[in-house]
Formats: sequence, structure tokens, C-alpha cells
Amino acid sequence: MSKVDKKLQDLGITLPTPAAPVANYVPFVRTGNLVIISGQLCLGLDGKMADAHKGKVGAEVSAEVAQAAARLCAINLLAQLKAAVGDLDKVTRCVRLGGFINAVPTFAALAPVMNGASDLMVEVLGDAGRHARSTVGVAELPLDACVEVEGMFEVQ
Repeated sequence: MSKVDKKLQDLGITLPTPAAPVANYVPFVRTGNLVIISGQLCLGLDGKMADAHKGKVGAEVSAEVAQAAARLCAINLLAQLKAAVGDLDKVTRCVRLGGFINAVPTFAALAPVMNGASDLMVEVLGDAGRHARSTVGVAELPLDACVEVEGMFEVQ
């Protein structure tokens, strides 16, 4: 068992089957030693989105629930990354995460929501999980998701 797989197991995390694209794009692109992963939604192990993760943060969705949804997005990023490279021990760095928060215009606590994804990367990858990041509030997301997260990783 790889070191990262062991860490995931210790955290009680099972990686889902990576989600298939829902439009004209690919789930990831590898170029040189970089893997760029398309935005991942807060889908569960069953490939479905919980009703609690649908809607606008600051209205139907609380900041705490959105933070948990961002963590789920990060788990889905790791599932795609494993599909791209086979062994997560090949990951040398989480370079960047981009977070999109489906929020009401007055919701300003975007960064703490995105910490759900950022914290998971550090929990799983240690110092290699520390990354640059952008977090933006948006008017809508696919499937009415409250959060979507994309990522860029350096690999061996």
C-alpha cells in the first residue's frame, strides 16, 4: 500500500470512482510533470450529490456544510489524480487549487469554505499539499452544486 493510500485509510477516506465528464472536456491533462484536473463537484461515493450540497452558500447552504462539500471536491480531485498517475506517491506537490463557491452576493466568507479542500490536501500530502490558491464566488455552478474545485499537481 502506498504511503498516501495509507494516509487516506487512516483518515477514513475512500476514493470514489472518478466522475466522467459531463460536457466536451477531459477530466485531466498531463503535460510534462504537471497534471491539471478539471473542476470537481461535491459528489459522494455513489456519484451523486447530496441535496445538502445543492444551492447557494449564505442561503440554502451553510458555510459549514459548504466547507464539507469543498473537502469532498478535494477527495474527488485525488480520485482523478490517482486515475491520471496510478500511484499517489508519485505526487510531489499540490501546486494550485481553484475554488468556485456558489454564493449569494453578500456572502464574504469564501476563504473558510475553500479551506475544506486546502486542509484536506495538507492532511493527505503533508507539506507537499501546501499550494497556491484562488477562491471566487460565482452566480451558479453545474448541477446547482455549492462548491467546485480544480487543481494542478506536480508528479514524478
